[in-house]
Amino acid sequence: MTATTPGLVCSHHHLYSALARGMPAPPKNPASFMEILEQVWWRLDTALDLEMLRWSAMLGAVEALENGTTAIVDHHESPNAIEGSLDVIADACAEVGERINTTYGITDRHGIEGARRGLAENERFIKAGGQGYVGVHASFTCSDESLEAAAGLADDLGVGVHIHVAEGVDDVDATERLKGLTNERWLLIHGVHLPDDHELQGTIVHNPRSNLNNAVGYANPARFSNPVALGTDGIGANMIEAFRLAYVMQRSVDVSSSPDDAWSWLSAGWDLMPEAQSDTVTWSYDPMDPWHLAFTPGVMPVSVEVGGETVFEHGKTTRVDAGEVRAKANEQAGRLHALL
Repeated sequence: MTATTPGLVCSHHHLYSALARGMPAPPKNPASFMEILEQVWWRLDTALDLEMLRWSAMLGAVEALENGTTAIVDHHESPNAIEGSLDVIADACAEVGERINTTYGITDRHGIEGARRGLAENERFIKAGGQGYVGVHASFTCSDESLEAAAGLADDLGVGVHIHVAEGVDDVDATERLKGLTNERWLLIHGVHLPDDHELQGTIVHNPRSNLNNAVGYANPARFSNPVALGTDGIGANMIEAFRLAYVMQRSVDVSSSPDDAWSWLSAGWDLMPEAQSDTVTWSYDPMDPWHLAFTPGVMPVSVEVGGETVFEHGKTTRVDAGEVRAKANEQAGRLHALL
């Protein structure tokens, strides 16, 4: 028996991270979230070039379709390959048949000029017709001037800001730093250490697997009055799995919670990328009901249609050869890992 749903949405992804799998161990074993950033992710993003990015994004898009996710809200950083990076991501996803909203996350870690170039990439991409936000890494890696510039550019372009907020204890002053800048179009990623009454506007995107992996704590997003959506923070795009984990994490602190809560967070992705609602995913299980899915492993797509075109069926993507994509991505991962 099969059932159908609209295409699922991953409301926060890092497509550039697909090549990180199997990367060499960092120079020292990270003992904190800040050391994870410094020893792993900030070393990786500075090593990326556009060819690596192309195949990383294409691999991430293939894996999304294989899991019934037809739309991704991506957050990107490659400080030594900024110009044109958002086009590379968008083109790779289009080639596979995946819908994409992508943004460049600015930071002052590489100086004022690096932040300026990141803003320019966001502006260029959106003005050229690309679907995106204005990206910011996080307030703790940006000056007040950069935060204000990003908020101002987003207002000028009629979009929101996509920013990590209070993911770890190093960003606990995010509420004060962002006060007066946010609006309902913003995406506030993580919110683990936000106070209940933080007063920031926008959608909070919960990333349960990443928060567990980085040992930053549990966001308990049910406590917020903001809309809440669900993401993966770069660990694939299996949103049924993300939903299932979001449910049991909430259940671990509130025995009265139900799968309906976590499903509402997954469903909020359709508010961010409503075009995914016109896509059709046929699943191997019936019914596709949150109370069933929370306790049923192994539910997978049988076919996926995006914009009326079948882009996945019989276990294979139709636009690209997934085996070739994985082989090319593996080659680029080798180049990346050699640099690390």
